[in-house]
Amino acid sequence: MGQITFVEHNGTEHVVEIEAGKSLMETAVENGVPGIDADCGGACACGTCHVIVDKNWIQATGEIFANEEGMLSMTPEKTDTSRLSCQITVSDSMDGMVVHFPEFQM
Repeated sequence: MGQITFVEHNGTEHVVEIEAGKSLMETAVENGVPGIDADCGGACACGTCHVIVDKNWIQATGEIFANEEGMLSMTPEKTDTSRLSCQITVSDSMDGMVVHFPEFQM
């Protein structure tokens, strides 16, 4: 099994085991990682699971679709590697991936 590191805005790291097939949001919530509110439960209808993927890992997260891009466009902390964690399916190839949280969730 691999691991993904979630980094809070203050620098606190949370290393969790990969469970392939789950969303990145589910992985964070199920492991008690603070900073992912997931208000819509993964329906891509809010921006409360916004993460900033380390630039070395952005390709591993897959394609970003229009509805996700639309939700992200409403957050002032959007970056070139911003994603909604509910839209990223975790795979074993993500072992070592690092994602950061913005200072504020929408």
